[in-house]
Amino acid sequence: MDIALEEARMAADEGEVPIGAVVVYDGQVIARAHNRREQDKDPAAHAEHSAMVMASRVLDRWRLSGCTVYVTLEPCLMCAGLMINARIDRCVYGAPDPKGGALGTLYDISHDARLNHAFEVCPGVRSDEAAQLLRDFFRARRKNRQKETGAFLPRADN
Repeated sequence: MDIALEEARMAADEGEVPIGAVVVYDGQVIARAHNRREQDKDPAAHAEHSAMVMASRVLDRWRLSGCTVYVTLEPCLMCAGLMINARIDRCVYGAPDPKGGALGTLYDISHDARLNHAFEVCPGVRSDEAAQLLRDFFRARRKNRQKETGAFLPRADN
């Protein structure tokens, strides 16, 4: 999770929402990434999505069985769906996502019997630190917008 948090900080430094992810196979980090949606102008450029694509290239296979994905924020439906399709073994995440979490908060597709794969979920690892990165990022973003416009903007992270 240390590396995922490091990736999240890199995202924030680049003006991206601070989310980082790592894929581990056989005890080794084989891929790491952070959000790049703004830079790449790609709605799918989520940290865990990008890390899983990289891991597939490293392993030269689409099945990521034997892999654990570490991510600083609970994955959304797209990324959790990719975890199912990629056949990961486990996802470890930091902060829950009350607006889009698909591994226990809004939905839990990790153990949906209607799907063809299930995987272990370990929530809340370094949750406080991951959540603080997000709060700090959005607080600074609101403050900058307020300075630019001179108007008060309501909080967007509730």
